[in-house]
Amino acid sequence: MFKIKSAALAALLGLTATQGFAQEVTLRFQHFVSPKSANPKYFIEPWAEKVEKDSGGRIKVEIYPFMQLGGKAPSQYDLIRDGAIDGGWVIPGYQPGRFPEAEAMEMPFMVSKSAEEASKAAWIYTQKHLMDDFQDVHVIAAHMHGRGLVHKKGPSVQSVEDFRGLKLRGPSRPATLLLDKVGATPIGMPVPAFPEALSKGVVDGGVITWEMSPSLKLDQLTDSHTDVAGEQSLYNLYFIWAMNKDVYDDLPDDLKVVIDANSGYFASAWAGRAHDTGDKDGKAIMAASGNEIATLSEAETARIQTLGDEVIAEWIVDMDKKGLDGTALIEDARAAVQITRNPSAPMN
Repeated sequence: MFKIKSAALAALLGLTATQGFAQEVTLRFQHFVSPKSANPKYFIEPWAEKVEKDSGGRIKVEIYPFMQLGGKAPSQYDLIRDGAIDGGWVIPGYQPGRFPEAEAMEMPFMVSKSAEEASKAAWIYTQKHLMDDFQDVHVIAAHMHGRGLVHKKGPSVQSVEDFRGLKLRGPSRPATLLLDKVGATPIGMPVPAFPEALSKGVVDGGVITWEMSPSLKLDQLTDSHTDVAGEQSLYNLYFIWAMNKDVYDDLPDDLKVVIDANSGYFASAWAGRAHDTGDKDGKAIMAASGNEIATLSEAETARIQTLGDEVIAEWIVDMDKKGLDGTALIEDARAAVQITRNPSAPMN
């Protein structure tokens, strides 16, 4: 849990924190990837630095990569909720079925290939549908990563038929549903497990972003990288950046203001923009390695999109069985995407 230094000292001197010294807080956040990955490099670390600067040094945010504070990536939400860590980066989809409403944003061809645009939509959708789901943590940002592509050993995918028989890693239920629909054998696994699965032949490839490719050594472990045509992403993944609710509630009001000023629409867009920057870097590294960089034809992309529409239709039925309005969730996700293309979109 976070540490308050000066308040305790003030108490020993018979002073209140406001009468004595400024309160100093250390927050311990963790994530599950390399610090050289795009989100930590371009969002998490700069966010921590900005919070420290904006607080006049009264908040220090320590960032621990690779789950160094303990636990596994799929348990990150519970680690934050239970106070094992003060905050961290969460992929709700790593716990399939627990946060079903979040899956609407992850549906095939739902969001733009621009992670910043998709992340703005994610925040808008989160505000409408997910704050109750995440009520036992304090949500700072909700965002999407950049375009999801197919990375595999051997030649690139050129048609729907080329997916057949491939064992492909998928990060979430919507992604694995699509992989199954196109004829691949989906294998769900968190990102830290992907390189070893590739090296041992457990999978033939998988779907992930450009930006994660270098840190996972996909230039060495795979031979080709295939995107779909058009402006919409084949698949995408939904994240939250969150902190323990009690830790946030126990902050003095002026430090809550600092966290709040670095939260919401602004922080979500920033997190998405980090992925866009990382995608450019990652694609350049993959291209420089000599690996094949491919884009499916518009016709084959349309075939996959048709199969993606089937995934969405079946997901709606599944949500309805759970007592949720699946059609409304999809409509609201699409509406959020459209709002972000309007310059007058809300900024908080």
